[in-house]
This record gives sequence, C-alpha cells and structure tokens, in this order.
Amino acid sequence: MLFGFWYRALPSERVRRRKLAKAMLLETPLVIGRDAQGRAFALRDACPHRGMPLSCGSFDGQLVECSYHGWKFDAHTGQCREIPSLTAGQNLKIDRIYAGSLACQERDDYIWVFVPEPAPAGAGTTKAAEPRISAPRVPTFTDKFKLAYLTADMPVSVDHGIIGLMDPAHGPFVHQAWWWRTRHSIHEKQKAFEPIPYGFRMSAHTPSSNSAPYKLVQLYADAESITTTIDFMLPNLRQETIRAGKYWFSSLTTVTPITRSHCRIDVVAAWNLFRWLPFGPELLKYVFAKFVEQDRHTMEKQAEGLRHNPHLMLIDDADRPAKWYFQLKQAYLESLRTGGEFRHPITGPVTLKWKS
Repeated sequence: MLFGFWYRALPSERVRRRKLAKAMLLETPLVIGRDAQGRAFALRDACPHRGMPLSCGSFDGQLVECSYHGWKFDAHTGQCREIPSLTAGQNLKIDRIYAGSLACQERDDYIWVFVPEPAPAGAGTTKAAEPRISAPRVPTFTDKFKLAYLTADMPVSVDHGIIGLMDPAHGPFVHQAWWWRTRHSIHEKQKAFEPIPYGFRMSAHTPSSNSAPYKLVQLYADAESITTTIDFMLPNLRQETIRAGKYWFSSLTTVTPITRSHCRIDVVAAWNLFRWLPFGPELLKYVFAKFVEQDRHTMEKQAEGLRHNPHLMLIDDADRPAKWYFQLKQAYLESLRTGGEFRHPITGPVTLKWKS
C-alpha cells in the first residue's frame, strides 16, 4: 500500500452535516463528517486519551466529543479543546494534544483524504500538514455536463484490483453482453504507450471496432473520428477521455486499498453526450454497474485461488501494463528510501500488441 497520496474515502452523499461516518483507508480507521458550514473533515478514528473510536461520540458542527470521557477536539485540526475531568490548578496544556487529523477535499461527489506516511511509533500527532497538490478530479471540457458515480467492494488486494483494471485481455471473457461484444469478436490490436509523471498513457487512438457503444457515439456526434486516451498514474488512478467532435466523455476510476486483502473500486464519469436523454445518468450507471459487477464476481472467484498462494506469472505484451505498475511502485518506494529522484521505468514510447 502506498502512502503519501490522495484517496477517495466516501461518496459525498453518505456524509451529512453534524453527523459522523466511519471509513477505512490503508488499514487506517477514519471518522469523517461535515461541519456546520458543510465543509468535510477527516480524523483518525481513535481518541488520543484511551483509544475510544471518535465515531462512537457526538459532533455539534464544530467539535467532536469522545463518548468515553467527553474530551472534545476541533473537527478540522484535531486540536483538543476541552477535557472535562480537569480541575482548577491542573496545568495540562490541552492545546498541545491532538487527535490525528488528515487533509480532506471534496471533488466530483466524493470526499478525498490525503493519507501521509505513517509516523514513528509513539510519535503522537499534530495538526495535519497541507499536501502540495490538490485531490484529483474528473477532467471536463465544457461548462454543462452530467456526472455519475459507482462504487463496489473487491475481495482482493489493491495490486490484483489494479492490474485487473488495466488488463486488456479479459474483456471478451468477463465483459460479455449483446450490446458490447462477445468472445467471437476477438482480433489483434496494437496500441502506443508513452510515459507520463508517475504513470503511463495509452496514446490517443481510435476505439475498438468491435464495440457498439463507440460506434453509437460517433454516429450521434456526427464526427469524422472518435479518439480515446487512457492514463494510469500512481497510486491507483485510471483516467479515460473519449472525444468526438464537440462531444466528450471522461472517467476517473480508482482502486483504493481498504486492508491488505480488500480493496474498493470507485468510478466517476462526466459527459456532455446525450444530455437530453431521459434517465441518461441511470442508463450509464446501469452499464457501468454491469461491468463492475462482472469484475467483482471474477475477483471473488480469483480470491478463492489466491488463498492457496499459487505461483503466478505475467506475460508480454498483454500483461506489460501490469509489469509497469509494479515497476512504478518499486521506483517510487526506492525514491522514498534513498531520498533520490524518482526514476521512471519507462524510458520512451512503446508499442504493444495483443488479441482482445
């Protein structure tokens, strides 16, 4: 699991004002809420006094109160504001006590939390430092567009979730539908890739000829051509952009580590296609839900095999993106260990071939 990055914690609609919600990221329990003005916050879900989960307490819109001894903490900074058991003359400097706070931003119907590198054991907590970069967001290209999201749990590690997400060869066997494609449409494909910061890009290309939805988009847009670009970036981001004339569709998919053996996939899509179509977002969510459910079902079956720790392999060219992912992780961790510059494992443009 990679620390020092932004992660999606919860859909925005699950976090209400003056209420506390629980979340888990990278095996770190969190309590998430909104203050009286609607601004989201995130704290580690443990009181620094005796470890009681703060999510078991109450929240008045400004201060989170622990249910065990009534200690109160500022929702955004985690700074202790009150300890009811103290008496006059007891000079404990409560402003030096912090419940662990984490940077929090809201983007595209999701609450994102920045998970820093773990502090040394016994180091205590202070106010969270503000990250140097903002949380990611779905690319948009016009002022008016639709937005929808989908989320699903996966019973595998984040590594298996991510390489499953970028795997180009499983489509004809996992994602079968009359309106999409079947295994009988398998044919050879060739795609160009190039390095980008902390990741790689499948360069702009014409979508697969055996995908009916792409043909429908091109017909609707009355465009001479339709192109799609797919990016992957550490720690877990897959961004896809489809352009057809003045119309576009984009998505940002993340695979978030919850524990070492459990991850969650979240897809947020934005588009200006078919905005007039009744129930357009619902229809798109149905399509995405179909794909995600097929992936989830496959992951459940895969998890059965992985319990026995079998020998695994990755092959070229279809599994090269998976190899790049592991190489990117290793390069990032090595740069942290040595304090040196991140050395990108992809040195230039590469063309890959596979059947799908």
